[in-house]
Amino acid sequence: MSFTLTIRAGPARLASRVPQLAKASSGASAAIRAFHQSTTKNVFFTSRTAAPALRPATKTSSGLLSRLQGSSRSYNYNYGSATIDPQVRRAALLRKLLVGGAIFGTTLVGINVVFNRETREDGGMPPFERSYLNRTFLHTGLGIGIIGMSAYQMIQSGFVYRIMVTNPWVVGIGGLALSFGTMLATRAIDPDNYVPKYALWTAFNATQAAFVAPLLAMAPPALLARAGIYTLAMMGSISFVGATAKQEKYLYIGGPLLAGAALVAVSGFAPLVLPATAVRTLAFTENIWLYGGLAVFGGFTLYDVQKVLHHARMAQRGIIKEDPINESISLELDFLNIFVRMVQILMMQQNRRK
Repeated sequence: MSFTLTIRAGPARLASRVPQLAKASSGASAAIRAFHQSTTKNVFFTSRTAAPALRPATKTSSGLLSRLQGSSRSYNYNYGSATIDPQVRRAALLRKLLVGGAIFGTTLVGINVVFNRETREDGGMPPFERSYLNRTFLHTGLGIGIIGMSAYQMIQSGFVYRIMVTNPWVVGIGGLALSFGTMLATRAIDPDNYVPKYALWTAFNATQAAFVAPLLAMAPPALLARAGIYTLAMMGSISFVGATAKQEKYLYIGGPLLAGAALVAVSGFAPLVLPATAVRTLAFTENIWLYGGLAVFGGFTLYDVQKVLHHARMAQRGIIKEDPINESISLELDFLNIFVRMVQILMMQQNRRK
């Protein structure tokens, strides 16, 4: 029978071995200190362009540098590890505005030259037509505002989520029926009955908001703003052409545009019918839905503006009553169809960049 006794070293023995332990660990500690101290450089006196690349990505900094940054009114915007100069941001924003204005002006002049070589014969737009067109555009803007606010409230309240989790066929068919019902009822009411007409017009705008709310919930706000600007630029230039063109010059395109709208609608329902293996056919129908829809509803904008002026002349003669609400419904539908396609095109471009 044997056993082993283990006696641990006391404090005096450990104190005698301290120099040996310090000598053994001096190499590793010196290397660690050298590694940490070698990254410290003076980056205070650097150029403005090289500053973002030389600044450390961590949030910790020296006390002096942090106090200097806090006291100096630099107003730098930090996004992760990059620092963006406010002057650079303002210059980029000004450049984008100038480029957008140049594109809008060039598009306006080009469309006017191509489609509007023959101007009006009566020396300009009469005051009555101008007033009727302005009231129509005013109701169009109000309707789009109601659609935007209603869609925002639907997103915030969770109504969009409840729509998306329910049966899409029930929602689609029911939404289309409600949309067509409110639109036809709004058009059928006499314009002198303000209360029911505006009530049904508001209900029609709410149904349109329910259609576009899921798309607005998925797209980022910056992309929605760009799509809205592009849509306004496109419709504004086409409306200018329609307003300054010769009387009833583009009213004949209503039939071809209706046929094009039917083709675009059929291409939109193609993914529900075609199998997923028909990749090329689905891609072709998607292009028809997007780019063909832009062309068709851009033509509808031109047609609707000339139709508004034609109805203004008829109302001036007493043939029909003035009804800017009915006129605005067509322009609202044109705006929504162009806007939805703009959003989808921009989202596709953003996904390709990723």
